Amino acid sequence: MNVHTWFDIAAALAAAAMTVGCFLWRLRDAAARIDQAGFGYAAALVVGAALGGYAAGTANLRLSGEPGVARSIVGALAGAIAAIELFKRARGITGSTGIIFVPAFATSVAIGRWGCFYSGLTDHTHGAPTAVPWGHDFGDHIPRHPVQLYESAAMAAFLVYALVMLARRDAFFLRNGFYLMVLWYATQRFCWEFLKPYAPVLGPLNIFHVICLALMGYAILMLRSNVASVRGCPCPGSRRS
Repeated sequence: MNVHTWFDIAAALAAAAMTVGCFLWRLRDAAARIDQAGFGYAAALVVGAALGGYAAGTANLRLSGEPGVARSIVGALAGAIAAIELFKRARGITGSTGIIFVPAFATSVAIGRWGCFYSGLTDHTHGAPTAVPWGHDFGDHIPRHPVQLYESAAMAAFLVYALVMLARRDAFFLRNGFYLMVLWYATQRFCWEFLKPYAPVLGPLNIFHVICLALMGYAILMLRSNVASVRGCPCPGSRRS
């Protein structure tokens, strides 16, 4: 197995352990809502993540003139959200169900991106050439932004924040933690995309920029809807999810 696979395994095991730990510690009630949704919820999550991840990753490769098949974390996140939202709408399920996934997602990205970093140029996740002192040579003797580590650090920071909020039993975070995570992930990822050598699809924006903008819009809409509902004055046309 290559180094990326080892880090993927480590990320998956750490994410699973984080999920179990947070479930036993603070999130039993949140997980119970998913159990009530039945097998269809898990199926929608897995299928949506797989389709979104491979569609976005492969499309970016082709747009950048590279052959092959690739997967994308941000594409998987967007695909999973779209599939779950459709499933919940079909089943009439309201309210956020994503808080149980927050610590696991942050953990998996924080660890998994190191696998991308050590995989070098073949992983196609390296940054653009740079003159900054911490630029990293991925094998072509050109210092590049280690954007994988930027993303890892950003999600490690969010993981610390999430655990502190769970320790405090913060009511706002328990209601909106998933949307906060999506907003944070999409925002930091949007910024790092400017430091990558990917083909643009809309002005200076690449396909991942566009996905990140959609995720930011989704998160803000849901946060606004939840806050309005708590205040007793829901916004016209909004819904909780």
